[in-house]
Amino acid sequence: MIKRLKNIDTIVSCDAMDRIYHNTDLWMEDGVIAAIGDYDGVEDTSYDCSGMFLYPGLVNVHHHLYQYFTRNLAKVQGLELFDWLVALYEIWKGLNADTVRLSSLCAMSELMRYGCTTCFDHHYVFPSGQEKLIDTQFEAADELGIRFCASRGSMDLSRKDGGLPPDSVVQSIDAILKDSERLIDLYHDDGDYAMRKVVLAPCSPFSVSAELLKESAVLARQKGVRLHTHLCETKDEENYTLERYGVRPLEYMQSLGWTGPDVFFAHGIHFNDEELLLLAQTQTGIAHCPCSNMKLSSGTMRLPDMLRLGIPVGLGVDGSASNDASNLMDEIRSAYLLHRLTYGDRAPSGYELLKIASAGGAKLLGFEKLGRIETGCAADMFLIRKDRTDLLCANGDPANLFGTVGYHRPCDMVIVNGKLTVQDGELVSVDEDRLYSEADAEIKRLLKEA
Repeated sequence: MIKRLKNIDTIVSCDAMDRIYHNTDLWMEDGVIAAIGDYDGVEDTSYDCSGMFLYPGLVNVHHHLYQYFTRNLAKVQGLELFDWLVALYEIWKGLNADTVRLSSLCAMSELMRYGCTTCFDHHYVFPSGQEKLIDTQFEAADELGIRFCASRGSMDLSRKDGGLPPDSVVQSIDAILKDSERLIDLYHDDGDYAMRKVVLAPCSPFSVSAELLKESAVLARQKGVRLHTHLCETKDEENYTLERYGVRPLEYMQSLGWTGPDVFFAHGIHFNDEELLLLAQTQTGIAHCPCSNMKLSSGTMRLPDMLRLGIPVGLGVDGSASNDASNLMDEIRSAYLLHRLTYGDRAPSGYELLKIASAGGAKLLGFEKLGRIETGCAADMFLIRKDRTDLLCANGDPANLFGTVGYHRPCDMVIVNGKLTVQDGELVSVDEDRLYSEADAEIKRLLKEA
């Protein structure tokens, strides 16, 4: 593990006091930030960080890693959510453990290169006979050294039941709950510096039954884990719950026990004023995915109103096939520009969006010691060099950089749990040539079978 980062030009802490440090050192002990500045620790492993900006590791709060292998497919470009899903399920029903392992490695590698140190993934496609896909994801995360929060997603409504997915990728409620409990008992860690967490995450109101949503909430609270699903992403979803249940999506979810500080929804675009107040009162969180929302023409989330009301918000890249990238730095810039265009001077600043992508995401996932550069917090961070022509003039305001200017290359250093995972833009623990070869072969297999 690294002990000391020396001579750091600027640290943007994203702490509660918004402190920025200049020309200082950062010390780490056992994966935790021990000190900023002077310290009496033993310097057995150190790096000179002169001319570098240091930031807290970014926290991705919504993804579908398996979709990395169905990016940029011509036949689905231009489709909106429901039609897009129906088309892609015909490919995704061919997923297996190799697909999930390799796509997880590739997608999380891209995330980490661009400063992400904690990844949450929403995996809900379990083709017949593929029972241990989440176990495979934890193995991939361990190989990369990234902090990983997995969801045990699920679907129990196929096309014959009025849902969107084919029969081969849905499961019975009993099978879903049994595997959910197995994964929680095996992997979930409640510790302040946990490298593994589990969330229960039925896919969406239009692909799961009310019984599955209700039973998942009961199990999650018995086990002390969080709840996640897609909600209020499109008008089609709103029309679905109105026609089927006679209420809007949030009222439907509230009736099943799905509000509170242990719940966070992906997207949250189509909320009215009353619903925003309910989210604020219950401290129910939202994962904002601006690139996906734009690509699928889903709409623009009311982010300024949510921040004004104190609704917890984090940033996510969403599925790689609806983005089509896994880059949270780019998501910060996209969010900045989208909300400037939509809301003008009410839009959050680049720095506010950086905090949403770090401390905000940590809060949604239940990590009290992540998302900030502060003594006692996890040693998760990334560094970039400022002495580049593409940062001329831009480096005068490191806190707002990722929103106002953007940063378009991999990090010079990424550190997770005190360990170096990316150096000079390259992964430390993975043979990228071999990964590319294996992943390319698996993509060809998947698309050919579809």
